[in-house]
Amino acid sequence: MNAPLYEIGAFGDTGALLFALGLGLVFGWFLERGGLGNATKLAGQFYLTDLTVFKVMFSAIVTTLLGVYWLSKLGWLELPLVFLPPTYVLPQLLGGAVFGLGFVMGGLCPGTSCVAASTGKTDGLMVVAGMLFGVFAFNEAFPLLEGVYRATPMGSVTIPGVLGVPFGVVVFAVVAIALGAFRAAGWLEARA
Repeated sequence: MNAPLYEIGAFGDTGALLFALGLGLVFGWFLERGGLGNATKLAGQFYLTDLTVFKVMFSAIVTTLLGVYWLSKLGWLELPLVFLPPTYVLPQLLGGAVFGLGFVMGGLCPGTSCVAASTGKTDGLMVVAGMLFGVFAFNEAFPLLEGVYRATPMGSVTIPGVLGVPFGVVVFAVVAIALGAFRAAGWLEARA
């Protein structure tokens, strides 16, 4: 059977939601087992003393990239059917800045704050409450922000498309960068 399963009608909306919930629970469990529900551990990222977050997330990116590449090469994944959200440069830069500021202030990102909250950590609960307040505030202010929200549209953009190189070249480059980055992260942690 080919994928993406939802796009080819292998299951409906309810199945997709249940599958997403299951993936989220498994991902959260692995984050907790890796100690990523601990704001102190995550703060080490900013001081270059504990780069676990970087290593876990970059590993997930590389694993997904290799999976998508090889599954599409084998004909098991129909790449044109995979949803790719459109790029809006200005709002995504602003969103990234807000995300980064919240991460530094709270010591947790959205995923890790949910993990922390699920284990009863007060800081996790507070960050989740802050996120929910932010969602509510954004929704209420959306009529005022809609122009910024829709600014600088670029459509669906990919690195191979922008660089004009085959997907395989990008995969090779990202894997090579990851291997070098993991080595550099180990060196930085050893120095700390």
